[in-house]
Amino acid sequence: MSSNNILSLLPVATGILFFSCLLSTTTCQASDLEREQRLADEIVEAILDGEPVTLQAAGHDFLGIYTPAEADPEHGAAIILHGRGMHPDWGQVANPLRVGLPARGWSTLSIQMPVLGKEARFYDYEEIFPEATPRIEAAIRYLRAQGSDRIALIAHSCSVHMSMTWIEQRGTAGIDAYIGIGMGATDYKQPMRQPFHYARIKVPLLNIVGSEDYPAVQLQARELESMLDELPGGSAQRRIEGAGHYFDDQNEELLEAITGWLRQIAAPGD
Repeated sequence: MSSNNILSLLPVATGILFFSCLLSTTTCQASDLEREQRLADEIVEAILDGEPVTLQAAGHDFLGIYTPAEADPEHGAAIILHGRGMHPDWGQVANPLRVGLPARGWSTLSIQMPVLGKEARFYDYEEIFPEATPRIEAAIRYLRAQGSDRIALIAHSCSVHMSMTWIEQRGTAGIDAYIGIGMGATDYKQPMRQPFHYARIKVPLLNIVGSEDYPAVQLQARELESMLDELPGGSAQRRIEGAGHYFDDQNEELLEAITGWLRQIAAPGD
């Protein structure tokens, strides 16, 4: 067969591959769904606060934990995105926020983010960032169905990168506030290959950084500081002294930073 004939077949072959991916999202799924199911099986029976819920995105089910606000009236709801390779009841950041915010008047929905094997590094995870987009969309729909008319998205560590991919693709029309914790975290010798698309954020943004967090996170905070005036009103950074990337033993400070800021950006009279 001539080289011209081979080249003429390439668009057809590419189209067939693309169509196959559309027909079978499982085949084209890059994340580790089996590990994700094992994580769900391990934690569901141990959930003490909140209720497990089944959400669906990209043709498969994934776990969420919904915890309604204890205070009346409800201030709103928060979607919580855990750190890399973990689960929605993870003891660092995710669990303290998902059970702490309801006592302060915010319902929470902590969702399972895409995971890879335990040895995967930051650049490996880059390949599955887009898989978070339909999960975030599903979480927003769930909270709207519960009657929440004000939604904050709270992302920690690698989930900041995943949620920024969602923002790049869809914008922020579905949420009312964005909170990043430990923004810009990567692995050693694996720096970010493209900057966050802050211009796509049309809601107030809060970045929370621990004074002892990783150098990459400190760098991101310095870069963000110079552009806060270009972001929607109320956007800010909060620095928690003595805190590392996982805010061990400083959950109360983390909760106060979040709820205090949410009160500041709330509409007058709320």
